Amino acid sequence: MTSNEESELTALVNVGHSVAGYFERIGITRIAQLAGQDPIELYERMSAASGERLDPCLLDTVMSAVDQAEGRPGRPWWHYTPQRKQLQAQRDH
Repeated sequence: MTSNEESELTALVNVGHSVAGYFERIGITRIAQLAGQDPIELYERMSAASGERLDPCLLDTVMSAVDQAEGRPGRPWWHYTPQRKQLQAQRDH
């Protein structure tokens, strides 16, 4: 990944170098690639690529990044926590 591509992802609210690295491991290097993606699927792919279940707060960040890629405003990652918990509960049933 070039520094331009990383700097594009890190331009998103909540996305620093570490989170950009998780995206890179699953082939996401540009903001435009996030539009239309399922945040839970991206998080599951990140966990699989890391070989362990990642912190669920990362899913909140992924949800924020997808929203921003789709033109919605950047919000703090914790804004997504209630929605994430609801989505996970629905998928577990």
